[in-house]
Amino acid sequence: MGLFILRRFGVMLLTALCLTYIVFFMTNLYPNLEKLAKTQGNFRMSDEAVASFLEDRGYLQSTPRKYLEWVGLAPGYLTEKDGVPLGKCVRPGMTTEEVPNYCGILQGDWGWSTVAKAPVADVLGTRLANTGYLMWWVMVLMVPSALIIGVLAGMREGSKLDRSLSTVSILSTATPEYVSGVIFIVFLASSRYGLSPWLAEMGLIEGKTLFKGTAAKAMETPTFENFFLPVLTIALYGMGYIARMTRASMAEVMTAQYIRTARLKGVNFRNVVIKHALRNALIAPFTVIMLQVPWLLNGVVIVENLFNYKGFGWQLVNAAGNNDIDVLLAVSVVSVVVVLLTQLISDIGYVYLNPRIRIS
Repeated sequence: MGLFILRRFGVMLLTALCLTYIVFFMTNLYPNLEKLAKTQGNFRMSDEAVASFLEDRGYLQSTPRKYLEWVGLAPGYLTEKDGVPLGKCVRPGMTTEEVPNYCGILQGDWGWSTVAKAPVADVLGTRLANTGYLMWWVMVLMVPSALIIGVLAGMREGSKLDRSLSTVSILSTATPEYVSGVIFIVFLASSRYGLSPWLAEMGLIEGKTLFKGTAAKAMETPTFENFFLPVLTIALYGMGYIARMTRASMAEVMTAQYIRTARLKGVNFRNVVIKHALRNALIAPFTVIMLQVPWLLNGVVIVENLFNYKGFGWQLVNAAGNNDIDVLLAVSVVSVVVVLLTQLISDIGYVYLNPRIRIS
C-alpha cells in the first residue's frame, strides 16, 4: 500500500505541474497581459506604454522562466525605475532592500490580487472557508438522502417504488441548478408569489417570506432562512446522480447468488438487505460520492452568483471578469490539488471496501 501511495503521489505531482503550467500559459498570453497593464495603468495607454509597463514588471520574460518564478524555483524578476522597485516579488510599500529574492508557491506567497489590493492567500482563504461551509451542509443533506433513495429503489427492481424514485432522481439531475434555484426563489422566497404570501396570511410565518432569496448575510450569520435554499439547490442536483448509481449497484447485488441463497434459507428480507447486500452495494457509490467534492468546489459558480454568496465559485468568476491573474492561478492550483487528492482517497477507500482488489 505504501508503494502504491508513493507512486500515486508521483503521478499527482507530475499531473499538477502539467495542468498548472497549461493554466499559467493561458493566463499569461499577451492579450491578457495587455488588459492587465491597461487596468493597472490607463485604458488609453499606447502600445509602447503597455510594452514598457509589462517589461518593467517582468511579464515579457519567457513563459518557462515566469512559471519557475511563480512556483518559487527561480528568483523573482526585479528592476528599479526612478528609485521605485518593480518586479514579481514587489509589494506596495516595499523598498528595494526589502524585496525577497524568491516569492513563489513554495515560499507560501500566492501573489497579489490586483482587484482586491491584497495578498491572494487572504482573499482566497476567506472565499474557500465560505464554500467549505456550504459544501459541508450540501454533503450532509445530499449523501444520506441519495443513498436512502437509491437503496429503496434497488431493493425491489421494477416495482412501483423503484419506478417512482427513479423518476424523481432523473428529474432532479435533469433540472439545471439555475432553473431549480430560480423556482425555489419564486415559490419559497417571494413576498408576492408562491407559498410565502399564503403562509403569511395564515399567520404561520413571522416575516413576509419563508426563506431569503439571497445568502449574502449567510457569510457572517448563517441561518435556516438565508442558507437553506442554496444548499437545497445544489444538493437536489447532485442527489439524483448518486441515487441512480446506488440504485444500479443495489439492483445488481440483489441478483447475486449469495443473496438468492440467503433468501432460500429463509433469512428475513430486511436482514438480507442490511447484513448482506448493503455493504457491497455501497462500494461503487463511494467513488461517486468522493467525486462530488471537486464538483462542489468548482460547480457552485452558478448557485453562488444566483444567491450572492461570495465563495470560491464567486471568486473565480470575479477574477476571470477582472483579469486578476494571480487569483486565477491560485484557483487553478486549489482545484487541481482537490481533484487529485479526492481521487487518491477514493482509490484507497475502494481498496479497503472491496477485499477482492489486490495491489500488484
